[in-house]
Amino acid sequence: MPRVLGIDIPGNKRVEVSLRYIYGIGPKRAAEIVKEAGIDPGKKADDLGDDELRSIMDLLQNKYIVEGDLHREVSQNIRRLSSIGSYRGIRHTRGLPVRGQRTSTNARTRKGPRRTVGAVRGKEARSVAKAK
Repeated sequence: MPRVLGIDIPGNKRVEVSLRYIYGIGPKRAAEIVKEAGIDPGKKADDLGDDELRSIMDLLQNKYIVEGDLHREVSQNIRRLSSIGSYRGIRHTRGLPVRGQRTSTNARTRKGPRRTVGAVRGKEARSVAKAK
């Protein structure tokens, strides 16, 4: 497993695919990096030489914002939106969908599991029914 910017990228996959394991690099950016570094896109990550790995690292450090810096920038943007009281910031603070999705139904990923109010469900319901 080659190590790039402190991240172990899978060595048994093509370079284009294994670069995507770095936060902030998707398919398009991975293809750009491979092209700029002059590496064969079909080459496996384990087969990369030291000079090829070094050229990839130089490109990532000088041209792109990835990993920790990108995480920091995103969290600062969210913090800024919340501090100015924008609609998007309020949605982030409340843990609701930010991009206009409906919340009457769905949105379970953001809202979490359902919290039933007033109804008794599960084991408690069975034990209450047995008691009567």
